[in-house]
Amino acid sequence: MAIDVATAADFYAGRQGVVTARLVRERLSALWPDLSGKSLLGLGYAAPYLRLWRENAERCVALTPAQIGASRWPAGKPCLSCTAEEDALPFPDLVFDRILLIHGLEAAENARGLLREVWRVLKDDGLLLVVAPNRRSPWAYVESTPFGHGQPYSPRQLGGLLAASLFRVERRESALYLPPLNRKLMLRTAPFWERAGRRLAPQFAGLTICEAVKDCYAAVPARKLPARRLVLSEAA
Repeated sequence: MAIDVATAADFYAGRQGVVTARLVRERLSALWPDLSGKSLLGLGYAAPYLRLWRENAERCVALTPAQIGASRWPAGKPCLSCTAEEDALPFPDLVFDRILLIHGLEAAENARGLLREVWRVLKDDGLLLVVAPNRRSPWAYVESTPFGHGQPYSPRQLGGLLAASLFRVERRESALYLPPLNRKLMLRTAPFWERAGRRLAPQFAGLTICEAVKDCYAAVPARKLPARRLVLSEAA
């Protein structure tokens, strides 16, 4: 069962969610340190992570797939948030320089349909960053966190799915070696767990991360889509 927006928001508002988001943001910022002048789409439940780039990106959009619910961006922040069907994104072709897919792929009802739409709206020289639960990690099976819902992926499975969707993986990363326990002592020692895990047991990372580019530039066949739900939540 996929996570819903309300449950994800409650998790990130708590102490475990605050620490988790900080650890994951460290890895994402190392991959994409600066997006000045870039157009960015956060797809899934991306609000806790878009804060890395929302001040310098030229355009920042957060889209939550309809099956997990609508989310609102905090008032006064330079971001547009909306909700739409995952296989009918309400954007023209080739519009985004960067797309962050987090809390989205594992929740997808049609993962290939979602990635096909990502391929369509990503510029030919754009980059896609996919963050998904690692099926070998306990994070993928603890339902008290957003990562314990939906379909987890091994790094190989994620790479295969991206290849089948006309993406080529350029870089692989991992994050979240901290055990998924909401204990004060565990959370306080989070930096130790991250350092030790990366060195001693990289295969058990909570998250697998892939940065990918388009693997071919063939035209996407035009197709007429039925009317879909689109809910604009907020525009600053």
